[in-house]
Amino acid sequence: MAAGWFLSHKQGMRSVKTPFQMQIWKGCSPPQWKKKHSGSKGESAIVACHPAESPIPASWFNSKSGKKIPLKSVTSIVDGLKKSYIEKLRPLEKTYQFQDFVSPLLTSSDFDAKPMVMLLGQYSTGKTTFIKHLLKTSYPGAHIGPEPTTDRFVVITSGPDERCIPGNTIAVQADMPYSGLSSFGTAFLSKFECSQMPHPLLEHVTFVDTPGVLSGEKQRTQRSYDFTGVTSWFAAKCDLILLLFDPHKLDISDEFKRVIGSLRGHDDKIRIVLNKADQVDAQQLMRVYGALLWSLGKVLNTPEVMRVYIGSFNDKPIRETAAGPLGMKLFQKEQDDLLSDLNDIPKKACDRRINEFVKRARAAKVHAHIVSHLKKEMPALMGKAKAQQKLLDSLDEQFAKVQKELHLPPGDFPSVEEYRELLSSYNFDKFEKLRPKMVQGVDDMLAYDIPELLKKFRNPYD
Repeated sequence: MAAGWFLSHKQGMRSVKTPFQMQIWKGCSPPQWKKKHSGSKGESAIVACHPAESPIPASWFNSKSGKKIPLKSVTSIVDGLKKSYIEKLRPLEKTYQFQDFVSPLLTSSDFDAKPMVMLLGQYSTGKTTFIKHLLKTSYPGAHIGPEPTTDRFVVITSGPDERCIPGNTIAVQADMPYSGLSSFGTAFLSKFECSQMPHPLLEHVTFVDTPGVLSGEKQRTQRSYDFTGVTSWFAAKCDLILLLFDPHKLDISDEFKRVIGSLRGHDDKIRIVLNKADQVDAQQLMRVYGALLWSLGKVLNTPEVMRVYIGSFNDKPIRETAAGPLGMKLFQKEQDDLLSDLNDIPKKACDRRINEFVKRARAAKVHAHIVSHLKKEMPALMGKAKAQQKLLDSLDEQFAKVQKELHLPPGDFPSVEEYRELLSSYNFDKFEKLRPKMVQGVDDMLAYDIPELLKKFRNPYD
């Protein structure tokens, strides 16, 4: 069992016999398929050979000129997304200060980043052990213990040698997609690090290990940085979010509730894992499972029941005395289902990137309409401070007005409370008026450019 499904080691750790063997093509460009014959008769392994590409350079993101990117430079789906972002979406974001309200401006490395899996949960629920279980080895800087041992955000990725890179260093590396974390300040960056090691699995997926969410009296010890904000930033970048629970830690603390709330809009990425399930017998497990669903139901506020994976994700054999023969089969099936979900991540990486890009474009468009509407409602001369406070107090009504006038879906609008807090530090009179051509450019991008891009370039895993 363990993680044998994930990697089969051959000649040390050079050969990988899973869907991960089919590499994630950087930028998801259409590969040329060839058959490579093995030693035995009738057997062949499929490998992908890249055509020569000239991807859009990072310098385009820093260019101040309004020149169009030549079509011949677009060689893949991700290059096409870069082109659309630079020409149409980025100008809209900069004009209406989208980076200050929702998300920092994207860089070239954000488009080229490998898929990410983030693990969240209270301390000692097995987050670090879960990663170690998948890698079949420990990673640099890993600490495991019953007390809160992981005190920082750790990104585990592939590298030529085993080493830990401090947060301030990794945040300024142009080839890493973590420059946006600089906005959380030195207090956070001192609690952030990158753990690099050569590993075949890490060539395809990056893991994010997080500090244990505090509970009880420990919540009174305030963190020196915005923990919920950092979690939300990573949630937007990740392809999968695993929420880990322990049978003996089912209470959802105030901090955990805020963290789960920060995942709003990323529900499709969340998977619930009831870890260490072999520590209780079958009767207790039934009660624990029911209690977990009840606790989650109060926090997630959705009519649908979240899928919960039950298992014991570590390198130790399952305790058959507690689980029994039926529990052994159940754990095996549940573990296979979860690991199959993880195994699909590289296949869906390209689709996920398109999905996130479209979601960002819709959010930027709605933000532009909100900001320009608030600007329009301000008086020309007198009583500006009073008018601004009135608009802030009735922000939910202003959202409803924008939605009704422009026929925008309510699901695209942000949280009123969060926006009210952000807007309170701005002068509405300084906002830009609506530029219809700019907004129309984003609409055209969503309606024509991206569908054309998907028609022109095939997702290599289809």
